[in-house]
Amino acid sequence: QVQLAESGGGLVQAGGSLRLSCAASGRTFSSYTMGWFRQAPGKEREFVARISWNGGSTTYVDSVKGRFTISRDNAKNTVYLQMNSLKPEDTAVYYCAADTKWRAVPSRAYEYAYWGQGTQVTVSS
Repeated sequence: QVQLAESGGGLVQAGGSLRLSCAASGRTFSSYTMGWFRQAPGKEREFVARISWNGGSTTYVDSVKGRFTISRDNAKNTVYLQMNSLKPEDTAVYYCAADTKWRAVPSRAYEYAYWGQGTQVTVSS
């Protein structure tokens, strides 16, 4: 089992940057595909990015390509989401999640077995 805890959210002006972290407990962190999702008020949870167990493969939703970067440090049991050029539409609660597989379709939230509690990101215009 894996327990996840996000940090690094906050209030930032449009065009600014934030780096989210997700610290994981458990000795098998390095075997999981790690993902970031977000949920804005009144909207469904949306896939943002994922990274394979060794960091060799990544996937992004089109709306964040070129602005967000996902990375991981297996020695620290941590996954990161560097968010640059933030826009008001990026405002949401951001969640990290762990999946036991690297799937053909990355965006199905129900396939991720473990979730953190979320961290709020607010981008002002």
